[in-house]
Order: sequence, then C-alpha cells, then structure tokens
Amino acid sequence: MKKVEAVIRPDRLQAVQDALDALGTSGLTVTEVLGCGRQRGYTETYRGARANISLQRKVKVEAVVADTSVAAVVDAIAGAAKTGEVGDGKIFVTNVEEALRIRTGERGEDIVRHLQPEHWGH
Repeated sequence: MKKVEAVIRPDRLQAVQDALDALGTSGLTVTEVLGCGRQRGYTETYRGARANISLQRKVKVEAVVADTSVAAVVDAIAGAAKTGEVGDGKIFVTNVEEALRIRTGERGEDIVRHLQPEHWGH
C-alpha cells in the first residue's frame, strides 16, 4: 500500500475529489494547511502598513491506496489540480506498512478498496 499526499489549491479540491471518486478511491483525509514554495507569497497593506504574507492557504489531501492504483491516483490528482500556474501544489507518495480497520479488525489492502463510488459533494 502507498499513502498519496497532495498539497493543492483550495479551489481545486472538488475537482480532485471527483477525479478520485471516478477511480473508486475514497477514504480521504482533507486538511487546511499553510505553506510556501515557489509561489513565495504576496504583500498586503493592513492599516497603512505593508505586510509580507509568506504562507499561502492550501489543502492537503491524503489517501491510502493499493500499490496497483498509485499511478492512476497520482495522474488523476495531477490532472484535476493543474491550472498551469505557480502554486498548483505537490504530490508525495510514501510506503504504508500496515492498515487496520478499528471497527472490524480487518487488515491490509482490503480496507482501502471501495465497492462503489462515494459521490462526494453531490
């Protein structure tokens, strides 16, 4: 199993969810985060004083998927999140040694597979 983490623009979240849903990938964790990269930030005037805002608002989407699904999931996220501008985000893939569904005690890849699309936000 692999954990796919994507840091994306907040306005691209629904498109990413729809792309993952079409693949049958669900069980996402979504977190609002702050960060900086090549986008750097911006300057803002507040009460007459200039302020440099270096941390941008982003959304981190995490999903644990079967090894056979990783390439499709990464491609789906990249396609749905891409605007072509600096600040589109990044995707990271790491190994997951074990997974356990607490309620039933099930283990392994079966707990990250979903039988039917979830249709998030519909």
